[in-house]
Amino acid sequence: MRKRPELCPVEATARIVGGRWKGAVLEQLFQGPKRFSELKRGISGMTQRMLSQQLRELQRAGIVERTVYPDTPPRVVYATTALGDSLRPLLDAMCRWGKSHSAAMALKKLRASDRLQ
Repeated sequence: MRKRPELCPVEATARIVGGRWKGAVLEQLFQGPKRFSELKRGISGMTQRMLSQQLRELQRAGIVERTVYPDTPPRVVYATTALGDSLRPLLDAMCRWGKSHSAAMALKKLRASDRLQ
């Protein structure tokens, strides 16, 4: 059996936080623990199925923890772990970079579409 090559640290990080919705989920959880319905309301355009999938992936990676309280009906709360909290500076930096470069990227796309016409 072939040994799988190790991922570089950047690729490993991108696999954990990459995708359309994980940043939005983490942004909500950085504000504090939330129930599933609170997360769903806080992220417009995300389906319940996708939210559930993203939370499971973040749980498997050790970024998010799920706590079930034995109330009636049971109450489930999601929160970031210490490992998840350590991602906050990275996501903040990515957000700043995206904001500071979004105008330049939009202009580049506009120029490219003008050339195609």
